[in-house]
Amino acid sequence: MESKGSILIVDDNPTNLSLLTRILVREFYEVRVLGDGQPVLAAVLANPPDLILLDIMLPGLNGYAVCEQLKAHPEVCAIPIIFISALDEVESKVKAFAVGGVDYISKPLKVEEVLARVETHLSVRNLQLQLQVANEKLARQLEKLDQANHELQHRNMELNTFARTVAHDLRTPLNVVQGYADLLVDNHATFSTEQLRDYLGDISTASVKMEDIIREIMLLAGVRTKEVVRGSLSMREIIAEAQKRLSTVLQESQAELIIAADWPAAFGYAPWVEEVWVNYLNNALKYGGTPPRMKLWAEENGTQVRFSVQDNGIGIPSVKLDQLFVPFERLGRIGAAGHGLGLSIVRQIVEKLGGKVGVTSDVGQGSVFWFSLPRAN
Repeated sequence: MESKGSILIVDDNPTNLSLLTRILVREFYEVRVLGDGQPVLAAVLANPPDLILLDIMLPGLNGYAVCEQLKAHPEVCAIPIIFISALDEVESKVKAFAVGGVDYISKPLKVEEVLARVETHLSVRNLQLQLQVANEKLARQLEKLDQANHELQHRNMELNTFARTVAHDLRTPLNVVQGYADLLVDNHATFSTEQLRDYLGDISTASVKMEDIIREIMLLAGVRTKEVVRGSLSMREIIAEAQKRLSTVLQESQAELIIAADWPAAFGYAPWVEEVWVNYLNNALKYGGTPPRMKLWAEENGTQVRFSVQDNGIGIPSVKLDQLFVPFERLGRIGAAGHGLGLSIVRQIVEKLGGKVGVTSDVGQGSVFWFSLPRAN
């Protein structure tokens, strides 16, 4: 039969020890015995029992002092202690309860009484432990719920800002499309071929802007919810794909791109990492010098590989550096387009892939935007 609990008996009387051990073992309790009060604390700390039967009149250290020692240690203070003693005075019993005992059994011992009291207090102790476990579980659940509520509030605030920002940024190119479309519908016969080409070009450009915003919205949603299969990355190929996507603006701006020869292997998800490079390069094109000059390189840093893009822009004031990766924050240069999602998406992508993002900048000296990813084995 499974043990009903472990009990430590502390008594200097061999007859009492023998009697208590015999009746408790018969009832399937695990029993340990000590005949002196001095070693009790160390024994209990080393191997805490479920209950202690403690004599008062002990050599070395009496039962009251032993109980006070045990109650002073948080890790064992909740163990129920039942005093057993030939002292039958009221004062002895009152002191036993005052120092922390839960019960008092007078000698000579009666088997039925000992078993009843032991079983009762072990049951109470088990219920207390169950309640403690339930309370701890409830506390963890409440903490998770509080975190979830806090996250929900944060998401709601972010969603409100998101809706306002995206509505504003979509409205501008949408107005261009609607305005020119109405103009062409009503007056197309009066325009020259060159004018029609210009108007249609403006419509196309505005449509691309709207498509970019929608694409980044979808990417942001995917990063938050999608689980991807990660693998070793060929960063040179990923950067080449990013260059292709930006080839038109790179040519128009006459940008100079200096790309390192060596690229340490990193671990991640190539389509997302490509978005990171596109955002960083696009950012350097918008806020870099004239013409833009960008330097790309990587370096190993322990278990991570750090990738960097340096531009030749005017730099960023230190007070604004912490805001750059917050959703809907723009760098603030007049005339620079954007809707404030790019760097926020970069941060969310990189953090989900197990890395970090950052920027260093000195006003007048340009900026270095970097991200890190786990190094591939």
